[in-house]
Amino acid sequence: MKPQDNGKNKSYKPILSGTSEWPVVQLSRNRKQFIEAVVNESFKKISESKPGKNDLREELETTLYLEKLRVKKNPWRVDPLDDYQFWSKVKFDLVELVGNSNAREKEEEILRRIVSRYANEIAGNFKRSRYKMAREIIKFGFSRLLNATRVKSFGALFKNQYTLNDKLQVTGKTGQLRKLAKKGTVVMVPTHFSNLDSILIGWVIHVLGLPAFIYGAGLNLFNIKILAYFMNSLGAYKVDRRKKNPIYLETLKTYSNIAIQQGAHSLFFPGGTRSRSGKIERSLKLGLLGTAMEAQRTIFMNHPNRDGKKIFVVPVTINYNFVLEAPTLINEYLTLKGQERYYVENDEYSTSYKMLKFLVKFFTKGSDISVSIGSGMDLLGNYVDDHGNSIDSKGRIIDTRDYFTSNGKITEDKQREQEYTRRLSDIIVREFHRINRIFASHLVAFTAFNIWRNRYSKLDIYDFLRLPEEELFIDYDDFRHEFKRVRKYILSLKKKKKVNVASHLKGDLDVVIKTGIENVGMYHSKRPLLLTKDEQIITQDLNTLYYYHNRMDGYDLEKHF
Repeated sequence: MKPQDNGKNKSYKPILSGTSEWPVVQLSRNRKQFIEAVVNESFKKISESKPGKNDLREELETTLYLEKLRVKKNPWRVDPLDDYQFWSKVKFDLVELVGNSNAREKEEEILRRIVSRYANEIAGNFKRSRYKMAREIIKFGFSRLLNATRVKSFGALFKNQYTLNDKLQVTGKTGQLRKLAKKGTVVMVPTHFSNLDSILIGWVIHVLGLPAFIYGAGLNLFNIKILAYFMNSLGAYKVDRRKKNPIYLETLKTYSNIAIQQGAHSLFFPGGTRSRSGKIERSLKLGLLGTAMEAQRTIFMNHPNRDGKKIFVVPVTINYNFVLEAPTLINEYLTLKGQERYYVENDEYSTSYKMLKFLVKFFTKGSDISVSIGSGMDLLGNYVDDHGNSIDSKGRIIDTRDYFTSNGKITEDKQREQEYTRRLSDIIVREFHRINRIFASHLVAFTAFNIWRNRYSKLDIYDFLRLPEEELFIDYDDFRHEFKRVRKYILSLKKKKKVNVASHLKGDLDVVIKTGIENVGMYHSKRPLLLTKDEQIITQDLNTLYYYHNRMDGYDLEKHF
């Protein structure tokens, strides 16, 4: 599909004839055996990594301490009712082992019990019937909200004039993505800015005629009954970011690894959580990416006849004119910038009512969304062609099995795979910036913020952000001059294929500026930017403007001021 701004997305036929052939359906059909495989593999890895006399016991005691702390200090409604009792029993069993020098068998029994609990908590519960129903509900509900938005009348709720396709523009390598999903297993890696991302990406997957993907969703979102229903229905498995202990993390990674090995198309948010700063993620979480790397090596090992599926990584950027959570996210970022911390997930949409209100507010604003599909890559970061062949920097077809081979044999080398994963992470970040689709709203925010930042360059960022609003104004002509310069540079990057832009950014300069100001942060009660009647540009919320400004980070635009 060629990039477009008219909102008319092409309709695609499903790449598989029926849902019974979907890998995620096969996974759910054998759910019990799949979870058992996750438990067995996780148990084996953890046990083998703790061979010393007291190694495993120390790991269990550390896990117990962290879990008791979580239960006491940071409980969620979605937590199991027997959480306290379970960990109290673990504590009792460990106390019973004090002084017992031959307790390895009992320690391993406790480990298996913990791993089994984690695996069952993480596991998704996909059902075909629910998927179809959830898809139709989303289609119906969103189209009703959009009709009310566009037509501005209550009666529009009951008409079908507009659909989600009118709001959500899908651009980029859509055709290649469909072909790769037939050839092998796709791991989609999107940017992450809003709680809406999972639902929107799920809709894009459906529109493109792809089978449902599995994806990790924050366990806190399952507090919301209506959202929990949709996420379970759309292929989500649960990720509890409160749990940082190695036993949980190993179980989570093994779940992802085995699912990919079994051919389940997967979606990771490689930034780990929503971007608090508003920047495109630069430092990606390597754990889940590493599971795809390990899965590919295992597939190569288990299929010496080269009949195993190849894994393809497809970066995706999600582009909004405004993010409903922006003020909360940027304030968290500013409060904790530069500090290592234990993340307490923000729970601003903690009930079904609040989530419904969230959706209504989002869709009753006339702001478009763009999802940009990047080029497919192998696990080493090489681009692939439409047939799934890996292409090196000189345009030659290469065999990725060679990267996992030593002395003519596929081997496990964790250090080597970690280095490959770091390399892949860097290439994904580069691809994020290349396929990022810049809106006028992004560019006006960047321009205004930098004009003010340069005026007060002697202040550090915190003192700058505390400036009174009456100090912050820009004459329109001055703004126009700077915006023109920055737009020219962005369009030059577009010609070099280092970024993408919405077509409206190429229009009449004054129209583009006014479009950007009208759309940036359009929902927020305090507007990041406003154009006054006397042609002055002002802000009502400099922190939130900073958030939207940050979307342009990574293009060296500052040197043009």
